[in-house]
Amino acid sequence: MKPTRRSFIKSFAIALSGSLIVPGACHSSPEQRKEKIPAGKLKLTFEPYELQLKHTFTLATSSRTTTPVMLTKLEYDGYTGYGEASMPPYLGEDHQTARDFLSKVDLTGFPDPFLTEDILEYVDSIAPGNFAAKASVDIALHDLTGKILDIPLYQFWGLNPDKTPNTSFTIAIDTPEIVRQKVEEAAGFRILKVKLGGGNDKEMISTVREVSDVPLCVDVNQGWKDKKQALDMICWLREQGIVFVEQPMPKENRDDIAWLTEQSPLPVIADEAVQRLKDMTDLKDIYTGINIKLMKCTGLREAWKMINYARASGMTVMLGCMVESSCGVSAASQLSPMVDFADLDGNLLINNDVFEGVKVINGKVTLPDRPGIGVVKTGEILN
Repeated sequence: MKPTRRSFIKSFAIALSGSLIVPGACHSSPEQRKEKIPAGKLKLTFEPYELQLKHTFTLATSSRTTTPVMLTKLEYDGYTGYGEASMPPYLGEDHQTARDFLSKVDLTGFPDPFLTEDILEYVDSIAPGNFAAKASVDIALHDLTGKILDIPLYQFWGLNPDKTPNTSFTIAIDTPEIVRQKVEEAAGFRILKVKLGGGNDKEMISTVREVSDVPLCVDVNQGWKDKKQALDMICWLREQGIVFVEQPMPKENRDDIAWLTEQSPLPVIADEAVQRLKDMTDLKDIYTGINIKLMKCTGLREAWKMINYARASGMTVMLGCMVESSCGVSAASQLSPMVDFADLDGNLLINNDVFEGVKVINGKVTLPDRPGIGVVKTGEILN
């Protein structure tokens, strides 16, 4: 009987997922695999793009109205995978660094796109840093292999799309009038994420509470400096219905954060303090949980490993994003059934998306039933 694309998955489960073992996966001989893999060469192309924010995006340390991204395309034997590098200025990447890095990526030595571990280890070894640029290749490769298999990535990983979490919607630091407007625009979301650390923390929360009673989480972006004042604020926040506090103090202040976490009545989530798997070895005694972002950890391959490591360590897991198009957000969303909290709203903060993918319906991350990361291109880019 001739193999179908859906039976194809059984032959490549281990190759595609790296450390993941899919129950019931079977092994085929090298000769059988060669017959099933389309013949072709991997071709990587990329194009700069600028995301336009609907509102000025203000954090404890910066403000911006745009976010530069690099959109990637990986082609193989008639199949096309899409990826994205989102590069907010504080991460130290931009169009030029991404262009320089991606120009060094030579995939001609990889005849099989399902050699994901080999390919992504090679990409990671080209140069240090460049995490978002590396993520753009990782996302495009996963999208490509999912399309060859003709299945969504969440299905390949054995995840239940009905178990996706609600996603928060971000309310950045602003004047009371604009904050009220943003909260009204977020009607339908079941949890909001409020940025703090700008010196008007209580005003921000009180303003949100004037127009919404949904649960809130807060992201301080390292904005608090004194641990005792931070604890006083957290105790006040608990009374306002806050669910958790993200990165309350500078990541370098590890002893202060560990003390704060021990005393805090709310979970304390690491964001700036963690980028990659190697950063997680001693976080358990400092934070309650972690926020994983594809643009910081080099993509889906490493995010999968980080989620499993956090689970084994008993830590709360949040899946976040930068300001991104639906390409990056849809890629991260494929892993969302695995996590406790999601902050996957980056595509909802812009007005010039060039992809269509994941949706938020009644506040819940809703995955598209399309292969790969589930996006279709809607804009005139990466033709």
